[in-house]
Amino acid sequence: MDRPQRRTDPRRRPRWYRQVGRRGWTAFAAAWGGYVLDGFDFVLITLVLTEVRAEFGLDAVQAASLVSAAFVSRWLGGMLLGALGDRYGRRAAMTASILLFSLGTLACGLAGGYGALYAARLVVGLGMAGEYSASATYVMESWPERMRGRASGFLISGYSIGTVLAAQVYSQVVPALGWRWMFYLGVLPALFALWMRRALPEAEDWEEAIAETAARPNPFRPLFTRPGGGPSPGRAALHLGLAAGAFGALLVLFTGRAGDAAWPLALFAAGALGTLAVRLGSPGHRVLYLALTVTVFAGFLYTWPIQALLPTYLKTELHYTAGQVRDVLFWAGFGTAAGCVLAGFTGDRFGPARAYALTLTASLAFVFPVFAVHDDLLLLGVLLFLLQATSFGISGLLPRYLGGHLPVERRTSGLGFVYNVGALGGAVAPLLGARLAEGRPLGQSLAVLTFGLSLLVVLLIGLDVPGRLHRLADRHPS
Repeated sequence: MDRPQRRTDPRRRPRWYRQVGRRGWTAFAAAWGGYVLDGFDFVLITLVLTEVRAEFGLDAVQAASLVSAAFVSRWLGGMLLGALGDRYGRRAAMTASILLFSLGTLACGLAGGYGALYAARLVVGLGMAGEYSASATYVMESWPERMRGRASGFLISGYSIGTVLAAQVYSQVVPALGWRWMFYLGVLPALFALWMRRALPEAEDWEEAIAETAARPNPFRPLFTRPGGGPSPGRAALHLGLAAGAFGALLVLFTGRAGDAAWPLALFAAGALGTLAVRLGSPGHRVLYLALTVTVFAGFLYTWPIQALLPTYLKTELHYTAGQVRDVLFWAGFGTAAGCVLAGFTGDRFGPARAYALTLTASLAFVFPVFAVHDDLLLLGVLLFLLQATSFGISGLLPRYLGGHLPVERRTSGLGFVYNVGALGGAVAPLLGARLAEGRPLGQSLAVLTFGLSLLVVLLIGLDVPGRLHRLADRHPS
């Protein structure tokens, strides 16, 4: 007897991963590989910081500034490579960014002193900025709109996997060959990332936007033209001067050479970058660009004290061996990756802002317990897994949260600038942690910073402060 055929409900959609399609998964694989490389290369300096400090005779603030260096240049890389992505396509910006931070990583291994290593880290920052904005935009524009929370969260998990791989390599390579070989090995995966991107299709949203307007966008136009549309040499000179001045001020600040001028320089840099954010936003998005930048800044302040100084804390205060540090970072890295994947589903289910705020609130329960554990390696690993999953992991929604506020024709440059200017919080965080640790234990300083700043981000995103200010100031001008 023949079995009756199962009827297919025409209203029933196929599984979500089938809806993404081959093109979407190809885009994701290429971008995710770049993020793994990104995480591997970027975290290397935090792993070898104690070895570099000993070889070059650096103090605590100088050593922390090597972590901060890549953040100093990120805003510039976000602007330049983001504009490249908006004008010539997301693929071109992705390839250029991989080349930049791979060359920077090689230069780190060849550095003969503090100055050369700092300069190499600046190059790493330029490339990392472009990788973040171009790849995140590319993947989200290649996936269906209703699944872009998953695209965002899954993509950022690649960064965490890269950090885990770096920790595993560190425990084997540094004791045998020295810290420089970590950077030499960090260059090799770039060839794979470039090979994966050789024949990628362009992002659908960008292609459609270009086809509709029949012109390539110029995200820098507001910086070089009058409000009416004509060219303005004076306006261009002003904005170029602000960009150069901000970069110079940040260099002086984060190399510890500011002295008594630290506060004036910091205020000038903040004012210059804030002015550029407002001008790049142009009418209709000025306040939004500024508010999103402040939100990202606070986000980096809460995540990067632990990201940058956890290996130093484990080695100096807990006196862990290289193998123990590797094991703890393994738990932390996979906690972040798991949190990114979870963020993708919760972001699509509840919306990025609500999922972000609720999950980050849950992370507050784990902050102080992490730094209360000393001798129990397993317990410390589990607590770090939970903390990173609910705090750093939920930041996997940031590309979705930010990109959802930005128009397609300026999405890569807008995301690149807003995110990477805000990423200066990552430059401030390790220096702030090191300063606080001069008067108290490092672990206590990291706990206080992480808890307080996480609470601030909960309020900013949970109350949708950027969106509220945008609607109040830009859509209903006085």
